[in-house]
Amino acid sequence: MGVAGTGKTTIGPLLADRLGVPYAEGDDFHPAANIAKMSAGTPLTDEDRWPWLDAIGEWARGRTGLGGVVSSSALKRSYRDRLRTAAPDLVFLHLAGDRSLIEDRMSHREGHFMPTALLDSQFATLQPLEPDEAGVVVDVAGDPGDITERSVLALAAPDGAAPTPAPTA
Repeated sequence: MGVAGTGKTTIGPLLADRLGVPYAEGDDFHPAANIAKMSAGTPLTDEDRWPWLDAIGEWARGRTGLGGVVSSSALKRSYRDRLRTAAPDLVFLHLAGDRSLIEDRMSHREGHFMPTALLDSQFATLQPLEPDEAGVVVDVAGDPGDITERSVLALAAPDGAAPTPAPTA
């Protein structure tokens, strides 16, 4: 989970590979109307998101007991609650980072429908994981291999504590 540009589409498959489970790209669950709306720079409403979240939840429910990784912004607690209603054992990996880093990454990616203009609305909507939610937060500083390694370690840690990235020179 996380705002656009945090690397969900990059880290998700890497994490799934490390865990030996399938990966599903959350954006693939969006109806065409949602993609058209976002491509035009219009933020989605909760009503737009419910069918998308339900489709992701259905995929996750189908992986119960088998494992899997699916990307989803899941920015609000209510969205995560809806996903957990479908698949109660979900564990969230919140990819989090500094806004300037994320905006820089978004400005360099090609072929994605989410414009950087919607980044502010994503950060405004974001409700971080709460203590009673199963999940961990991992900083997205560094390269994909580093982020994936921190994610694996955080998910395996009994307290869910993610290692802090080493400072770079």
